Amino acid sequence: MSALDLDRAARLAVARAVYADVPLYDPKRAPVDLDLTDNTNLWGVPPTAERVLREIAPSVITRYPSLYAADLKQALAEWLGVSADMLVTGAGSDDVLDSAMRAFGDPGDRVAASVPTFAMVPIFAQMNGLAYTGVPETADHTLDVEALLATAPKVLYVCTPNNPTGCVTPLATLRALAMRHTGVLIIDEAYAEFAGVSAVQLVREFDRVLVVRTMSKAFGLAGLRIGYAVGQPALVTEVEKSRGPYKLTSLAERVAVTAVREDMAWVQEHVALAVSLREQLADSLRTRGFAPLPSGANFVCAAVPECVAVGQAMRARGVAVRPFPALPHIGDALRFSVGPWPLLERCLAAFDAAVAEVLPDRAAAASTGVSA
Repeated sequence: MSALDLDRAARLAVARAVYADVPLYDPKRAPVDLDLTDNTNLWGVPPTAERVLREIAPSVITRYPSLYAADLKQALAEWLGVSADMLVTGAGSDDVLDSAMRAFGDPGDRVAASVPTFAMVPIFAQMNGLAYTGVPETADHTLDVEALLATAPKVLYVCTPNNPTGCVTPLATLRALAMRHTGVLIIDEAYAEFAGVSAVQLVREFDRVLVVRTMSKAFGLAGLRIGYAVGQPALVTEVEKSRGPYKLTSLAERVAVTAVREDMAWVQEHVALAVSLREQLADSLRTRGFAPLPSGANFVCAAVPECVAVGQAMRARGVAVRPFPALPHIGDALRFSVGPWPLLERCLAAFDAAVAEVLPDRAAAASTGVSA
């Protein structure tokens, strides 16, 4: 064995054992002209927030940010109708999720979630030395409540609207879970603005519910990585300990505060537009013989056979959507982010060409209005 191989072996020997099978996140997405894979805001940045971004003083960059983003907490608290001590922030909602698992799970404790759901959840569990159990959703794409509770998890994760399906879990179901679950219930509301419903009210009723949200979707600030969570003060304090100080940049905090306090009319206008175009996109897929799932998010998920091949054929035409092979009770599927209609028209043209190439029988049936 060479000296280089010996050195590499020694370095690997000191790594945490639970990291041995943790892959680097690599969605293998080569750049394309039109990317509809990540469900971000394709209408741009809120206007007042953009002005702040352009006018930011250099001194904001040269000094450390505030310890725990107190100004943003206050702005979010006023918007959500809670107190500032019920909020914790992070570098994106995934940072908050990771910190929460670290805060509430001892090594070996169980994390349970419905399947399919946000792909990073089992990875965060593994990174933190926790056991993960995925429970397949029911045939009507709802939570299998009894099966989830039967796993006796320390942390129970629910994404609503769910990613990648877009399905919304009713508030009554979430309340029933909170009443029966003895550990921490994490409710991921990355897409809540598009659903028009939220579980934030549950944090007033239960001291073990953490509602996690983001400013990457409806607010159009994905590149600044701003996430937050709402819960009882004692609960969010533990997440804050796990997350540590100085995690949200001064630039991100100032832009986010401005967006919340001055750009909500813009956000709400574009949420309404996304919802309208989501339904228009779903109707367009139905006319082509495909069956999109009901969505409460800013994307549409539809069963599409040979989804990987269809997605690759779309990429070859400069358009990217997200393939999800073999989803439970769905099969192969594609997820389409919603954006301005001209972008969706281009997406549908690429989709039609890809279907004609990969699924010629399906394309022929759709063109005659016959179910394939």
